[in-house]
Amino acid sequence: MPRLPDLARREDLLDRVRGYLVRHGVADLSLRPLARALGTSDRMLLYYFGSKERMVTEALAAFERRPLLHARRLLAGSTSPRDAAALRRFMEETWRQFSIPEVRATLPLYLEVMAADLFRPGRYGPVVRDVLREWTDLVASAFLGLDMRKGRAGAEAALLVDAVFGLLTVPLVTGDWDRADAAFQALLDRLEPGW
Repeated sequence: MPRLPDLARREDLLDRVRGYLVRHGVADLSLRPLARALGTSDRMLLYYFGSKERMVTEALAAFERRPLLHARRLLAGSTSPRDAAALRRFMEETWRQFSIPEVRATLPLYLEVMAADLFRPGRYGPVVRDVLREWTDLVASAFLGLDMRKGRAGAEAALLVDAVFGLLTVPLVTGDWDRADAAFQALLDRLEPGW
């Protein structure tokens, strides 16, 4: 009977893999240097994760959870938006989550994986598409809470999530987060009256 993986050890390795990926990215990722940096072997990484791609996918999925879980808690609580102004406040709080240094540090990695997926679709699984879909579904549920019809709620959510993702991406290249903050507020100024 095969030995079951030590889940605590696996979780610890996944945390350390996340840190490594944030510092080094995935373009030149190789298991042996990664394992050496983590104080383990490439065989142990394969034992715990099955493949390099699965390991990266799990690490990326775990990165995204903090802001998404925070947003879900906001929507589930008594502070769930009931009007356009409350929805705007929800979006502003969500935007602030992406300014947390630990969260912001993960954004280049998402951009790198998204670009890699353009040339080698499915390499890391549909992780970025899943993240965008989860965010879009979550924001659509907020619009549904404002009594919007389902089709319109989905379209408004897609517009908002896609625009916010773009606003998070550009300053990774330019370094101009103040411009992104101003653009985000301008976006909400234009969209809120239509909600």
